[in-house]
Amino acid sequence: MTRRINAAGLAHIMQWEGCELTAYKDVAGVLTIGYGHTSAAGIPHVKAGMRISQKEAEDILRADLGKFEERVQRLVKVPLTDNQHAVLVSFDFNTGKLHSSTLLKKLNAGDYDAVPAELMKWVNAGGKRVKGLVNRRSAEAGLWAKGEFVSSNTTEAKPRPEPVVTKEYVSWFTGILSTLGLAGAGSGPLQWALAIILVISFGVGLFFFIKKRLDPA
Repeated sequence: MTRRINAAGLAHIMQWEGCELTAYKDVAGVLTIGYGHTSAAGIPHVKAGMRISQKEAEDILRADLGKFEERVQRLVKVPLTDNQHAVLVSFDFNTGKLHSSTLLKKLNAGDYDAVPAELMKWVNAGGKRVKGLVNRRSAEAGLWAKGEFVSSNTTEAKPRPEPVVTKEYVSWFTGILSTLGLAGAGSGPLQWALAIILVISFGVGLFFFIKKRLDPA
């Protein structure tokens, strides 16, 4: 079964493709509608004066993405998170060049970290650097690194660890500090710094207390 793009990836493509509910001619003179759909992509065939609803535009986009979802699944030989899969579908949908890209070669060699830089090479159109493509590639690079990650082709995807010092810790220690008159209420940089110091100090103190109880000599 072909792996489908996730909600974050679909929203990304919708944002950067833009949507026109009335048929128009693109810069190459090709009749286009919805999220960049043309007759070459399959049904529906675009005709002059054609109009569709927003829902129809989204349904057509999902159908058009099927080809690129299948290509990503077939071409990529290493594990991908949902966001990483979505980025490659978006990239291939936009360029159609995943199969011949250095990006794919490096990724299949297990070099996940090379992908953002490789994405940023695809920002030209007509021989010129296009700001819109720079922004799109930057957004794709951000989505690539968001949430879960895979560090190598032998490492199972795992969620990023939660920070040791959370907002709950800050609130707790801020209350203590306020009681002692050492800091005002809030959770600004000062409170974060003091909370971190107290957490570390508490941990070190607890370590030596336990060590002394276990080894009183």
